[in-house]
Amino acid sequence: MAWVSAPNIEDAALEHARLRFSFALARRAEARVEAFLEAERGQLPLWFVAAFASGIAAWLWLPGPAQWGAFIILALGIALGGIAFGGSGGSQGRLGRALLIGGLAFAAGCGLIWGRSAWVAAPRLDRVVIAVLDARVERIEHLVAKDDIRLTLEPTGTMPRLRVSLPTKDAPEGLGRGARIRVKARVQPPPPMPLPGGHDFARDAWFAERGGVGRAIGPLVLVEPATGGGLDAVRDRLGAHVRSSLPGSAGGVAVALAVGDQAGVSEADAEAMRRSGLTHLLSVSGLHIAAAVGAAMLLSLRLLALSERLALRFNLVLVAAGVGALAGVGYTLLTGMQVPTMRACIAALLVLGGVALGREAISLRLVAVGALLVLLFRPEALAGASFQLSFAAVTSIIVLHQSRWARHLLQLREEGWLQRLLRALLGLLLTGLVVELALIPFALYHFHKAGLYGVAANMIAIPLTTFVVMPLEALALLFDSVGLGALLWTATGWSIDLILGLAHRVASADGAVAMLPTMPRWAFFALVIGGLWLALWRGTVRRWAVVPLLIGAVGAATAPIPDLLITGDGEHLAIVSPDGVPVLLRAKSGKFVRGMMSEAAAYDGDPLALEEQRFARCTRDACVADVVRDGRGWRLLAIRSRDRIDWLTLTTACRDADIVVASRRLPQGCTPRWLKLDRAALAHSGGVALYLTDRPHLESVAARLGRKPWRQAPGSSALHTASSLPPGSMKWKRRPPGKE
Repeated sequence: MAWVSAPNIEDAALEHARLRFSFALARRAEARVEAFLEAERGQLPLWFVAAFASGIAAWLWLPGPAQWGAFIILALGIALGGIAFGGSGGSQGRLGRALLIGGLAFAAGCGLIWGRSAWVAAPRLDRVVIAVLDARVERIEHLVAKDDIRLTLEPTGTMPRLRVSLPTKDAPEGLGRGARIRVKARVQPPPPMPLPGGHDFARDAWFAERGGVGRAIGPLVLVEPATGGGLDAVRDRLGAHVRSSLPGSAGGVAVALAVGDQAGVSEADAEAMRRSGLTHLLSVSGLHIAAAVGAAMLLSLRLLALSERLALRFNLVLVAAGVGALAGVGYTLLTGMQVPTMRACIAALLVLGGVALGREAISLRLVAVGALLVLLFRPEALAGASFQLSFAAVTSIIVLHQSRWARHLLQLREEGWLQRLLRALLGLLLTGLVVELALIPFALYHFHKAGLYGVAANMIAIPLTTFVVMPLEALALLFDSVGLGALLWTATGWSIDLILGLAHRVASADGAVAMLPTMPRWAFFALVIGGLWLALWRGTVRRWAVVPLLIGAVGAATAPIPDLLITGDGEHLAIVSPDGVPVLLRAKSGKFVRGMMSEAAAYDGDPLALEEQRFARCTRDACVADVVRDGRGWRLLAIRSRDRIDWLTLTTACRDADIVVASRRLPQGCTPRWLKLDRAALAHSGGVALYLTDRPHLESVAARLGRKPWRQAPGSSALHTASSLPPGSMKWKRRPPGKE
């Protein structure tokens, strides 16, 4: 062995020592993780639900089938890694089991919504058509504020399921659920996401199995009247009765509280409720279900306790819990089984079950079970603001009241009535503050705005709604059966007017709303992860939540405001001025378009008209605007009419422009210096947001949606992103330096 030199032996020994040291470090790290998971074992089931929801979120975020499949394979790989770490069980195997169950939860969530998106696939319109519909009415909604009726129809023949609106005055007697009608209507495909980061109406229609929307353009003929039976008919009659007993704005809110139909709430009142942080009062959810269940339990318990025999022989609390459960289920059925109502009913039933079993009624496990049940049946609900806001609010309340310092501060104790009152008010204030902080990221992500005075408004409005408005309305409906409800309806109207007055006063206050442009999805993800980390762990590890929370907050706060916003049809365009005011191409744009442009520009106000600006020159056919950003000029040519334009005039104007936008197809001779967005290009890109920075770029709806099933272009099997537009449709040329 003379050939084995001493240096080689020393190197081998050193390498062996390094391996032993690395192995020891790995074992020590594994032991620490095992000890941590053992200490937090009660929280691990909550993270299973979070992992399941994350799988659903991954499907909604990732662009297409290849990425969805890769995610599921990766998740299953994590599960297999958990088997490798499984060990022999006991505390030593907790890491392996966490990886195994977590990986399976990731894969199950992604696979579930993928499968549901295929299951609910239904025919869709691929173009605008005018047709005579012979259909059965599935649902009827009274849009009192617009004086319209909206019908969900199941047409005969090959026409897909539709939602059609018509004026209330054109609705004949006998129109209702189950009626068969014949009407001429202009119908079109479900509207797409209008701008990057906007609400995805096409996604809602896809999972609701609706293939189009439209409006009646002729008289509606009632072929067969409504049958008039079932809960739907009861709901319609109850809503009509409330509206007749309490007309005006208060009546719209009363109908929303009674049957969950918000269509009667005027747009001004709805906007005031949103800006003041009170919009949750209009949606039948946790507050309303809790009031109904609590009232049923209290009333039944008091009545049953009047009998000494019943009080001595039966557990009246258990009986009252059963009555409350029936009241909650009945209220849920009456209000149409909407997702927020179902979620609240499930939570109420779990609470009542905990009361019946003598267990802790309110806990994070209760919230997790409720979320899991909703997601199992409607995984697409995760993308909705209602789901996110509701569970964020409930989770934040439970986390606050389960914390050691809050329990010490707010627990009942022997003290005077004034101290008890102040302590209760302090608890209400803290709860409102924590809920508002928890909801701000979700409000900014979905609506680009968040109310800043919502804590104070909710401190007044929630008790007023729970203990005054809803009991008065219930008593008014009860006394109407004997014709004595008039005074109670008057009192109900007064109390609702107090809430609406509060909402309008708070909404109109200076600084009532914080605005933010489209939040990057990674920033929103970081904020959600930080919130879950803070809520679901118990030990000092919760402090690390500050890292993702700070990252997400910085990402959201520094999100750039787009310089140019263009809808997918090319009809509407807004230039965002340096002071943040959106300037619209079409001064007579509707309220929806004006609000959408203002929100996308993070502007709390009404947009201006482009033709009134000094930097623009407009004719009936087009507008030319010179936009200056960071000392660099950009010339925009926006075509706003469909009339014929002289070819030479058009092509010359295109050559002089950096950006050309039109709702119609432009000739190939139209070649701007940088970007051409005509009908052909926008058909593939969808709505667009342009950022005219040192490195100009755009964000498109197509890039945001990827290859989601509802995004597929009508009549085409190919899907294109903004980077794969047809040749010549987008010109990426740098403007000559210094040219204005």
